[in-house]
Amino acid sequence: MNPAFSSFRFADPGWLLLLVPAALLLLLRRRRGPEAAVLFPNLAVLARLASRPRQTAGRLACSLVAAATILAILAMARPVWRDQYQSRESSGIDIMIALDVSLSMDIDDFIDQGKKAKRIDVAKKVVDRFIANRPDDRIGLVAFAGRPRDASPVTLDHKWVRQSLMSLRLNDQFETGSVKEQGTAIGSAISAAASRLDSRDAKSKIIVLITDGASNSGKIAPVEAAELARDLGIRIYTIAIGTKEGRVDRSIQRFPYQEFDLPTLRKIADLTGAEHYWAQNLESLEQTFITIDELEKSTAKTLTIVADTELFPWFVGATLLAALSAAALLAIHPPPAP
Repeated sequence: MNPAFSSFRFADPGWLLLLVPAALLLLLRRRRGPEAAVLFPNLAVLARLASRPRQTAGRLACSLVAAATILAILAMARPVWRDQYQSRESSGIDIMIALDVSLSMDIDDFIDQGKKAKRIDVAKKVVDRFIANRPDDRIGLVAFAGRPRDASPVTLDHKWVRQSLMSLRLNDQFETGSVKEQGTAIGSAISAAASRLDSRDAKSKIIVLITDGASNSGKIAPVEAAELARDLGIRIYTIAIGTKEGRVDRSIQRFPYQEFDLPTLRKIADLTGAEHYWAQNLESLEQTFITIDELEKSTAKTLTIVADTELFPWFVGATLLAALSAAALLAIHPPPAP
């Protein structure tokens, strides 16, 4: 159907069945009548008897009567122009994602589509999908390395959040990263994310912390920051990302070692009534976010409002106009007497 007419419909379409007998009457009206009883050998006689103006007026009047009949039936079927509006009410969850962008996130110990993938790229991919699957939640983003940095406020504009996520960069020798300070300030990241959520009025507030290292910088200890977040009613889901074998390049660290501090991450989650996960491959990381998605459910209600604009008065007016025009024609040019 043409989109321009997708909103047009009949409120009482049953009356349209009257179009069938109306069409039959029109067909019978056009049938040839009985043969003439008197034959005229000369057509000149017929020409003198004919009244072409009257015949034309009669045909036009008949057409107007037929149009009036059809328009009247359409009017009884109640044509309407229907507009539908959707009002969406959601009781979502405020979520802050704290993503580690320290140099160790450059380790390529993940496999994505059969190829080696860096931790930061895999984390972005899975977090982006997580954001896309939660349209009713306000989501914000904090990036952290040696200090935290606001990447996106808590917002329903998920396009903005996802663009901010994809624009995050690790630091390099030219210091073009999103966070210049090196290190892993987990406590500061939790504190920054919690302060953003504290100003929000939401039924539920959570932090999703993604890191591959142990806290080695910042002005507040991770456990202390978690206790403060707990007092604010915030749950912290902690996700350790990376394998045991993964190591940073020797150009970054002369004697690289695995920095995972799983006990601390587990304690942070336990303190706040959340869960801790360790994702060592892409599948387990995806499953982790699926689990969080299932644990933290939002409720949404959609109300559809239907507004009908009645069009039948226009059809009634057209019916009367056609009927009056037919009557006027017949009054001015009455049919010949039998």
